[in-house]
Amino acid sequence: MSPKRKMAAGRKGRGPARRPGRQAAPGDESRPEATPERLQKIMAASGLGSRRGLEERIRQGAVRVNGRKAELGQSVGPGDRITYGHGDWTVTASPVTQRTLLYNKPEGEVTSRADEAGRPTVFDRLPRLKGARWVAIGRLDIATTGLLILTTDGELAHAMMHPSNQVDREYVCRVRGDVSEDEVEALRTGVELEDGPARFNDIDRLGHAGTNPWFQVTLLEGRNREVRRLWESQGHQVSRLKRVRYGAARLPRGLALGRWSELGPKDHRVLRTDVGLSAATHRLTLEPRGGKGSEKRSSPRSRKGGKR
Repeated sequence: MSPKRKMAAGRKGRGPARRPGRQAAPGDESRPEATPERLQKIMAASGLGSRRGLEERIRQGAVRVNGRKAELGQSVGPGDRITYGHGDWTVTASPVTQRTLLYNKPEGEVTSRADEAGRPTVFDRLPRLKGARWVAIGRLDIATTGLLILTTDGELAHAMMHPSNQVDREYVCRVRGDVSEDEVEALRTGVELEDGPARFNDIDRLGHAGTNPWFQVTLLEGRNREVRRLWESQGHQVSRLKRVRYGAARLPRGLALGRWSELGPKDHRVLRTDVGLSAATHRLTLEPRGGKGSEKRSSPRSRKGGKR
């Protein structure tokens, strides 16, 4: 099995520890790291006009980046200097507060925002947001219960689900019928499914419920119904399936079905560094520079092409 480590368990649980080999570099938590964004997007978000109007002003050569005429489609990042009209700004990276929930999904809920059949969804029970949306990290089918991570941090969600990061998912499952050691070894070394080879990274017996054994299994990917299909390759049906861990996040003890627990900022940062991201997320904004840069931002809007 994988080495034991502390897992994120929500406000009432113990905070997660970083995984070996994926620690943030010294200073990561304080160093602003933000993905460059399109010039007109940042300017529009800072109230300098509409995107379409600003695109026209860029074409006309009215916007300069670091003293040079800006080009349409150009991206800028922290430290770049923007000049437009009578204003002068510096691109800065401001920390963004993200929210992450650990949800104990019950049977009968689908992991989608709406369902044509009218079935309940996991999003029905979540707190409502303003100016953001919940993103589910890794889907669970309607019959699977347990840990579902939901976050407003799209970068984190993408990183945790991307196959190249090999974030481990741990499940407990009950299967029907006696399972031989040869079958266990086959699932550990790998079998061929219809969409390619697959295997359990870890597989351990936990005991029996009557004649049906329980197992703890771990995957390093999240293909559709992969746990169930792996067992079916050996002629066994899964009668119970529950996810108990996803990466550094573990299902909190005592969390009832259909309830959620929210991670604090420290645990959210650990989830990010666990998949190689900077500890904090940042949003690019424009900070007025001294002198002319401190003039009223709305002044360029009155110029041709800058109206909303």
